[in-house]
Amino acid sequence: MANIDYKVIVGLEIHVHLRTRTKMFCGCELSFGDTANSHVCPVCIGMPGSLPVMNKTAVEYAVLVGMALNCEISKFTKWDRKSYYYPDLPKNYQISQYDLPISRNGYIEIPLEDGAIKKIRIRRAHLEEDAGKNLHTGSISRIDLNRAGTPLLEIVTEPDMNSPAEVRALAIELQRIVRFLGVSEADMQKGHMRFEPNINLHITKAGKIFKTPITEIKNLNSFRSVERSVAYEVQRQLDEFIDTGKTMEMGNKRTFGWDDQRQATYLQREKEEAHDYRYFPDPDLVPVVFDDAMLAKIRGRMCELPLQMQQRFVADYGLSEYDAGVLTADRKTAEYFDSVVKAGADAKRTCNLLTQTGLKIANDKGVAVAELGIETERLAELVKMAQSDEISATAAATIFVEMTQNTEPPRIIAEKMNLLQKSDAGELEAIVEQVIAENPQAVEEIKTGGKKIGKSQAFLTGQVMQKTKGRANPKVVTQILTKLLTR
Repeated sequence: MANIDYKVIVGLEIHVHLRTRTKMFCGCELSFGDTANSHVCPVCIGMPGSLPVMNKTAVEYAVLVGMALNCEISKFTKWDRKSYYYPDLPKNYQISQYDLPISRNGYIEIPLEDGAIKKIRIRRAHLEEDAGKNLHTGSISRIDLNRAGTPLLEIVTEPDMNSPAEVRALAIELQRIVRFLGVSEADMQKGHMRFEPNINLHITKAGKIFKTPITEIKNLNSFRSVERSVAYEVQRQLDEFIDTGKTMEMGNKRTFGWDDQRQATYLQREKEEAHDYRYFPDPDLVPVVFDDAMLAKIRGRMCELPLQMQQRFVADYGLSEYDAGVLTADRKTAEYFDSVVKAGADAKRTCNLLTQTGLKIANDKGVAVAELGIETERLAELVKMAQSDEISATAAATIFVEMTQNTEPPRIIAEKMNLLQKSDAGELEAIVEQVIAENPQAVEEIKTGGKKIGKSQAFLTGQVMQKTKGRANPKVVTQILTKLLTR
């Protein structure tokens, strides 16, 4: 059995909380971490006679995501009741969309580890309301309904992913997209995004293909858990097939949970089929009908998407895939970087300042780099000073930090902090000659071409930098050293 050949097949369901001010079908405020059951009303707690009212902003956000995912947008869609009983769903049904989702038949492109781009098909994306939250303390269970009724966009992919890494890549890319669009905070620690992979194996044995039963892993809320749970489930299904020969025809789809402490999946229940939910059109809500003008208005909100922007930064600015990925993790940071470069700053130097200095300060302050108070023109001026060797890279970082504290031009700050580099060859030559006179052993090593020539050159340069308190232009120092030691 050691020679079993198999292919991993994974589809993904993603639930995204939309960033609206109020809930999907009532006017209750959406706020994370508030006192339990402080944002509820007769509609979201399922009181008899209460009537839902659709949140227009949530619908528009859902359409915008569908457009970003290259989907067909339904000009006519409706609301359906998905019936089931659970303590965090007091009216015993969820308002969702069944046979007429708001968008369908799209795709998302994801970057792979080898640099290639893979297209993953999107089956559908539909709107629904979220349930509440169960809180368990010992033998006591409580229900918080603040989350009940939150606008929830469920995105369902086709089973086009073939490795845990691909599933993780899709999760990351989708988070970037909804954040760029501004439709969700996508904070997984707050439950704004939840992932549910559906996994099975296609095993080739004796010229035949055997398909293992599909398992769905519920409510994963980190990229790490998504990748690790899929990897574990692949191995579990392979072991189960070797032990029992069980295939899709011999068992229903099953629902599993993920135990993060044990790093293992565990069986929860047999999966329900669509007919178990008794879907039927919601009689209290009218269908949603779009015309071309409405869809064009929503499409007008579309921004450049993160993967396209990342690819442009690599192609146009010569950045590495890694640096471009870091910059496009956040829309404000990406657009800020782009505007600085378009103002004439060198792309690589700008990237280094933002990723090595700016992001650390921004993370400490809990803001985006673009919100540190350094206008585009001021940062471009700072980078240009580094480009022209007026300041060193280290000095540029020091000045950047100071620029977050005041509004002075970088040149003024550099002068006040005595960070402008000395590039006057005449002035520096006298200092270099002094260093040469004080270090005859290093000079001899260089002139005779000894084994330590590189180390000796670095030592002499360091001595010059020390005497000038770091203000000497290293390039000019190297040129003078070369000239004086070869004459």
